[in-house]
Amino acid sequence: MRKMTAVSGSWRAVMAVALTGCGAGGSGAVAGPAPTPVPTPTPTPTATASPAADTAMTFAVTIAPGWNLGNSLEAIGSAAKPTATSQETAWGNARVTQAMLTAVAAAGFRSVRIPIAWNQYAAADDTIGAAWMARVVEVVGYARNAGLKVVINVHWDGGWQQPTYAAQAMANARLAKFWTQIATTFRDQDDTLLFAGTNEVMVTDVYSAPTPENCAVQNGFNQKFVDTVRATGGRNATRFLVVQAYNTNIDHAVSCNATMPRDPATGRMMMEVHYYDPYDFALNEKSDIWQWGATATDPARTQAWANEAYTDAQFQKMKVAFVDKGVPVLLGEYSAIAKTEYDPAGTYRTRWDRYITASAVKHGMVPMYWDNGVTANHGSGLFDRATATRAHSGVIDAIVAGAKEGAQR
Repeated sequence: MRKMTAVSGSWRAVMAVALTGCGAGGSGAVAGPAPTPVPTPTPTPTATASPAADTAMTFAVTIAPGWNLGNSLEAIGSAAKPTATSQETAWGNARVTQAMLTAVAAAGFRSVRIPIAWNQYAAADDTIGAAWMARVVEVVGYARNAGLKVVINVHWDGGWQQPTYAAQAMANARLAKFWTQIATTFRDQDDTLLFAGTNEVMVTDVYSAPTPENCAVQNGFNQKFVDTVRATGGRNATRFLVVQAYNTNIDHAVSCNATMPRDPATGRMMMEVHYYDPYDFALNEKSDIWQWGATATDPARTQAWANEAYTDAQFQKMKVAFVDKGVPVLLGEYSAIAKTEYDPAGTYRTRWDRYITASAVKHGMVPMYWDNGVTANHGSGLFDRATATRAHSGVIDAIVAGAKEGAQR
């Protein structure tokens, strides 16, 4: 997800303002002093990884359910580019700590997706600052110490990845430069660290179906990511890689991204989509749609088109197009905001989260809940990040239970 005036997922209609889906957003506040940079190891370029024991299919079942460290390392502040100071508190969240990731693991989550912005920390030639790379290494270390599998990406990052021919050369060059540095830094880490190339690539504010040009350029981004990471060698020769559907939309995945990138490693890729349907229930804080599914009692407060059957049908599309062909699918983001003005107990939100989680796992997908850090009304946060404690235990337990339920079907 991106912190913009509109956000995307697998939604049917043009989106309205959805800042709550991405967090409460600060006014450019920054964190304390940046950590002391650590030297980046320089592995032998010709090194090769040991034979992979797992395929993406066998590995995927070990990482559900997952959780997003949303609106933290991808936060964009007001500091001039390139900044050496972490902007991770710019959108209102506390600085990430070991205690926070430990709490996530203790709650029953098995993996964490860490969205990351890189461009604001990079020089004019796209060299990423040492202080920021060190901070990312530190946070990844927190997650690994907690026993979590980890996904890191190049997130929205200011929107420079426009899928147009006009922007293609610049975006491909920057993507390759960033991933060469990221992959080299993490080259010695094992398979429990995954790389995801992009996030919600789309023409800014255009929510219609992609054109052939859009598909060609966005598929090119996926291929550039795979080629770049594999070229760094070492464990990256067989690391699990996640490529994205156009705008992470399920229907676009089937129509635009059915052909996966070429990969010299066999069975080591995953596809990623996101899910926030129905939008008025899941993300729109201004909407009075607050009931969902078979237990809804008021048709005026429900968008019945996106009920359980719709969810299952959408996820079945991903199963047929990807999972059944040996490509697991990362449901990289999904969540429903709290609407306590209508549902103080969060009954429908909790039920939606459990059902989406269970259906995703049932269809061979890895659900990773979008936590934006906002635990108050209209937020999707589950944990108080300042105290590293649970804020919404009912939703957390429902997600963990849903993952187990889906695995048993």
